[in-house]
Amino acid sequence: SVILVIAAAFGLGEAMAETGVAREIAVTVIDLAGTDPVLNLAAIYLLTALFTAVLTNNAAALLMFPIAMAVAGDLDVSVMPFVVAIMMAASASFATPIGYQTNLMVYGPGGYRFSDFLRMGLPLNLVTAVMAVLIIPWVWGF
Repeated sequence: SVILVIAAAFGLGEAMAETGVAREIAVTVIDLAGTDPVLNLAAIYLLTALFTAVLTNNAAALLMFPIAMAVAGDLDVSVMPFVVAIMMAASASFATPIGYQTNLMVYGPGGYRFSDFLRMGLPLNLVTAVMAVLIIPWVWGF
């Protein structure tokens, strides 16, 4: 079942990219951030985390990479902080069992409910997001 979910997520991610839905969502969120690289970094991180919660980490990263490249180009800054933010947000997915393969593997056998992931994972996702957005520009400058 894990392999089927991953395969389906790639198809869903591709469909979102081809239809322009993902791009429209990203453009809307990034328009709100203005020209500040840190706010755009936070927007990319949060958008990746949102996509990871409903797709999988791999599909979310594939979906967000071209968007991050475009944002970095528009801001005339290094793409590296955005790439690291995508890697972190896609990998640190604790809020849903769908977001990461190991979450899905323990979901059924562990007797967990979807709400268990939200209750415990959402605060952990928020802490990880804040720390990542603070540290990434410091280590990988714009």
